[in-house]
Amino acid sequence: MSTSDPDPRAIFGERRRLIALAYRLLGSATEAEDAVQEAYARWYAMSPRRQEAVEAPGAWLTTVAGRICLDLLGSARVRRERYVGAWLPEPLPDRTEWTGGAADPAERVALHESVNMAFLVVLESMTPAERVAFVLHDVFRYPFTEIAGIIARSPAACRQLAASARRRVRTAHAPAAAATTPATTAGQADLVRHFKEAWEARDIKALVGLLDPDATMVADGGGLVGAALRPVEGGERIAQYLIHMAAKAPGLTLLERTVNGRPGLVARYADTTVTVAAFGLADDRVTHIWAVRNPEKLRAWNRDTARGRTP
Repeated sequence: MSTSDPDPRAIFGERRRLIALAYRLLGSATEAEDAVQEAYARWYAMSPRRQEAVEAPGAWLTTVAGRICLDLLGSARVRRERYVGAWLPEPLPDRTEWTGGAADPAERVALHESVNMAFLVVLESMTPAERVAFVLHDVFRYPFTEIAGIIARSPAACRQLAASARRRVRTAHAPAAAATTPATTAGQADLVRHFKEAWEARDIKALVGLLDPDATMVADGGGLVGAALRPVEGGERIAQYLIHMAAKAPGLTLLERTVNGRPGLVARYADTTVTVAAFGLADDRVTHIWAVRNPEKLRAWNRDTARGRTP
């Protein structure tokens, strides 16, 4: 290999960062891996001469992966209009690779926050171009001049797209910002643990006490398993719904697990993960529950178990 040839190890070393980026763009770990695989396929489909002509292979792969994700987002909007019930992002187990391998602690925190379920749900409200511009700039710190080449807009237009996306985030998070959220991960974990214990005891009074009166629960079954087709609103209604579901599923085991970087719950039945729940918390109450039941979105959780690891 000549000194000018791209280093295969360096090129493959971009994979974690690319998957971390693609997941935030698509909300699906499976689609993210497919998009990155396609980007690499396009790289290796080029002749050695064309590869050598690329000054920054990592930037080239990012551009190609970004464009693939942009196309997928456009088609995903059409598919999700036909989706049965609510569509939620695919939940992630606690895996360090989803931080993208960031070395700087402050950057790791920013990436960690960008993978929580509340943030990903807000991203779903954006147009494909807004989402790509916002995630690339605000989360991964790409300059607008580079983003322009990915979404085929001027740098000024990309700046406007990111600003519009930022307003969506601020509007969505305004109620939570006005509240006092649990200060530490331990405080959040304690609240989720109390919620789990109340649910296991089928203590409706305790559940109502832990839920915000205006709490919302969204379930995603994808038409493949039973799930509420519309959001369940109100703490008392959610508590009643959960008690009803517990009565219908004897033998269900609840486990405390990290879901998208925050304390969550995993429901298992007959050694299979059947539900992964992420929580929004404020003022020591549960404000949101996002329950993913679609088995196609739970493959990572069951794959880990098959390998002998607890998700």
